[in-house]
Formats: sequence, C-alpha cells, structure tokens
Amino acid sequence: MFFLRKKIFLSIAMLIVILLLAGCGNKNSQTTQKEQQSTKFPQKPVSLIVAYGAGGGTDVTARLLASYVEKELGQPVNVVNVTGGGGWNGWGQLAHSKPDGYTIGYINVPNMFQGYLDPKIKRPENLDSFAVIMNHVTDPCVWVVKGDSKYKSLQELIEDAKKNPEKISFAAHGVGGDDHLALLQVEKLTGAKFKVIHNESTSTSITQVLGGHVQVVGCNVSEIFNQHKKGELRALGVMSDNRSEFLPDVPTFKEQGLNVNMSVSRGIAAPAGTPNEVLNILASALDKAIKNPEHVAKAKEMGLTLDPITGEAYKKFLKQQEQMIKELMGW
Repeated sequence: MFFLRKKIFLSIAMLIVILLLAGCGNKNSQTTQKEQQSTKFPQKPVSLIVAYGAGGGTDVTARLLASYVEKELGQPVNVVNVTGGGGWNGWGQLAHSKPDGYTIGYINVPNMFQGYLDPKIKRPENLDSFAVIMNHVTDPCVWVVKGDSKYKSLQELIEDAKKNPEKISFAAHGVGGDDHLALLQVEKLTGAKFKVIHNESTSTSITQVLGGHVQVVGCNVSEIFNQHKKGELRALGVMSDNRSEFLPDVPTFKEQGLNVNMSVSRGIAAPAGTPNEVLNILASALDKAIKNPEHVAKAKEMGLTLDPITGEAYKKFLKQQEQMIKELMGW
C-alpha cells in the first residue's frame, strides 16, 4: 500500500511539473510574440540618401516626399546629401549600408549606369547591388540659358556652337549622366561642339549661368521652370515627345528638328539583401505618400512629373534603360 501511495504521489507531482512547464511555455510564447510586435519595422529614424547637392532636383524631390513618408512610417525620414563621384559616393554608400531598411536612397537613371557600365572604371557595384522599391519622378531634360542671353532659340545656339567649336560653355553633372548623354546625342546629330563643365549639382550650374560664367546648362524641367517663368532663365528646348505641362511655351527638341529624347528617373532603393517584409512596409509607405493629395498638389507646384512604377515593372524599366545606355555609349 505504501509503494502504491508513493507511486500515485510521484505521478501527481510529475503532472503538476508538466502543467507548470506548459504554462511557462505559453507565457514565453506570448512574450516572444509581444517582443516581435514591439520590434516591428521601423523603430527608429530612416536615412534617405541623395547622391547630389542640396537644392538640386533630386534633393528637392526627396525632401518633399520625406515629409509624407515619415507620416506613414511613424518615424522621421532624414535626407542625407552624399555628393561627389558622379553620384557614386552616395550610391556606393547606399549599396554598402546595412540591409535593414533604415538606410534607403534615391537612384537616378541613366546617371548611375556609367559608374559601372564603363569598362574603364571597373566598379564592383551594379544594379543588383540594390533592392529597388519604386520610381517616384520622371523629369525631362531641358537646355537653358540666362534670361537676357543672346540665344533666343535652340537653332541659334547650335549654329554658333558649330561655327565656334568648344567656345560655348555647357554645364552638365557627371560623365554619362542624363545631361551629358543628351549633349553627346546633340553633338553627334549636329556637328556642334561645346566646352563641357561638370558640376556636382544643378544649383551650382544655375548660379554660374546667372553670374555669366557658363552660357548653357543641361538640367531637368523641375529644376528651372519657376525661373523660366520669372524670366531669370530662358528654356530653349525640352527633350520629351510632347511639350511639358510646366513649360507649355517651350518647344521640344523634336519640334526643332532634333530627335533627342532624354529624361532622368528618380526612384527609391535599399541595399540588396534587405528583407522582403521590410521592403513591403517601405513600398506601402512610399506608395501612400506619393499618392497623398497634398503631395500630388505640391509636386505639381514644383514642376515634378510623378511616375510611380513599382515591383517587377520598375525592375524591367531599369533593365531597359541600362540596355539603352549600353548601346548608346558602346559599353
């Protein structure tokens, strides 16, 4: 009888231990779930890298969008300008940042392609170094001169550049950038030859033109449309199929006999390897921010053509642009 009671007692004790352990397991499981919920991305500010100087088209674009993205994420989004290297100081920093979603940045095409497509550079990074999220803005190229310049039309400028090769200064922003690629196409088609000056930002180039130090700037519509309206700058031609809604009085290059179409697309990417769940959160926040009615209205005021392309469609677009630049430059 004693042994039977002892056996029953041990059985009850073991059952109590098992129940206690199960209870602890449930508690630990609940704690883990709470911890996972509390650490849901993002838990701290997000850095948004811009590979160009303050005041340029990408910088203005980024600062406008950041204020709406941070409302969606619930965390500050800080714009960080990392200039130099034709944009690759910034893009390189983005590519090598920790892939946790807390560092994202603008990638500019076609500008970024030269940095790794040109065989002379031998850069290890390429398009696959980034987890692309979505395009934000597509901004057509435009040529501008000072408001009181003697050049009243694109044809006058081209003819003068043909008669006086490398005498007319032209400000662009990096070899292989949209401004430079457009210039190369014009020179090839017309035989004109300009003296090229590369600056790190459009704001610097515009200051040079207004000061009479440079005669022509290749830039984008959003960067100059207000100064064109004020008469401080004169836009000579837009490189798009149709006239820009922001410069309705400015003819396209095609209207003036030059079949040149060039623009810059500004989109957002993260470092390759960023988890899909984080990318999805960022994509959702970006999409809502871009479509926010206030953002849409302000973008229009600033001359920005919104062109949200997401997911696989954005990847396909970038690959097509990359192939076009390869063929154009012979890389």
